[in-house]
Amino acid sequence: MIKEIIVPPLGESVTEATISRWLKQLGDNIKLDEPLVELETDKVTIEINSPQNGVLSEIRFSQGQQVKVGAVIGFVDSEVSEKMLKELQSNKSNESDKEVPESSTIVNKNNEQLDQFSPAVRKMVAENTIETSTIQGTGKGGRLTKEDVQSHLNAHETEKTAQPSISNEAQTSSFTSPSIYRRELSQVEPEKRVKMSRLRLRIAERLKEAQNTAAMLTTFNEVDMTQVMMARDLYREKFEKRYGIRLGMMSFFAKATIAALQEIPALNAEIQGDEIVYKNHYDIGVAVSTPHGLVVPVVRNADLLNFSEIELMIAEMGQRAQTGKLNLDDLTGGTFTITNGGVFGSLMSTPIINPPQTGILGMHKIEKRPVVINDQIVIRPMMYIALTYDHRIIDGREAVTFLVRIKEYIEDLQRLLIGI
Repeated sequence: MIKEIIVPPLGESVTEATISRWLKQLGDNIKLDEPLVELETDKVTIEINSPQNGVLSEIRFSQGQQVKVGAVIGFVDSEVSEKMLKELQSNKSNESDKEVPESSTIVNKNNEQLDQFSPAVRKMVAENTIETSTIQGTGKGGRLTKEDVQSHLNAHETEKTAQPSISNEAQTSSFTSPSIYRRELSQVEPEKRVKMSRLRLRIAERLKEAQNTAAMLTTFNEVDMTQVMMARDLYREKFEKRYGIRLGMMSFFAKATIAALQEIPALNAEIQGDEIVYKNHYDIGVAVSTPHGLVVPVVRNADLLNFSEIELMIAEMGQRAQTGKLNLDDLTGGTFTITNGGVFGSLMSTPIINPPQTGILGMHKIEKRPVVINDQIVIRPMMYIALTYDHRIIDGREAVTFLVRIKEYIEDLQRLLIGI
């Protein structure tokens, strides 16, 4: 019996994906539910499993091609004849020879066997004489992907460009010959073209969509982080010992944000046609930077979680984002987003709304600055915070009030406990 390998539904508003790589080759014996192929969408990487025991008898789309939801991309045959099996295996050998001229068992200069990698990765490793142990894999199970190797090559090329090498003869002389310097620079490629990933393309589309659709405006405030930092210092060890997770800043801001959203419900809403849909649940998206781009996993029902549960959820989501193990449900349905550019050193920014949401809170770097308190100049750890909001349904008064509430809750943590 022959069964089709079909692209499954990929989630909300996702209609197509890219073949990231085939995990099996023509003629390979397949078991039921064994992973066959990886698909990359604008949000996550997913695996399609085998519909039955048998042999991979046909591959209709190769690595890098785009496929639609519902498309048949290959077949698994449970009753392959011996003659057909030999033909498939012969074809597989021919394809392998085309992709990598060397023998099927490839080793790098440290004699590390590379058979476990995809043909594309093996080819890039062989052509560039790369030590794979120096590259961190971001694929399923930490496997090395083509993008990992390309990033490694790009970084190496950047180093070469930043520090062009000069011959030993030139180094030993009392001056650098201009002709030698020009010759060395001429060996550096003036530009490099790299195809954008599906995730990066989708990020670009969504950000531009937000700019074209929403009437975005950003307002700012600053927050004295003294109480939060004192609380973290005071309870850090006990918190980690009891819950097995570090007490971070995000749980404080998530709690303060939810309290402020309850007062300003338009920031927890979305526009659908000529209607405003107010959400009575608080699913907070937390922006996470990954090697492949920005993703926003969602902490569901964050209003019902305590500090430790929020920190555990954020840590788990962040780890899964880095290893490419987020699923579509993790990334859809958020009602409001928080992003922390401060972890990268950003002092101030204007974050862009994650549609169809109507607001996003930006956290920034904490810096000690002189401030006036009770007519005295004192040094305090201060953070700028920013709210970008959709001016179509949120007025300036509401936006400013929202940030003032965040400031009040963070600067006086007791208000969070008693709900005022």
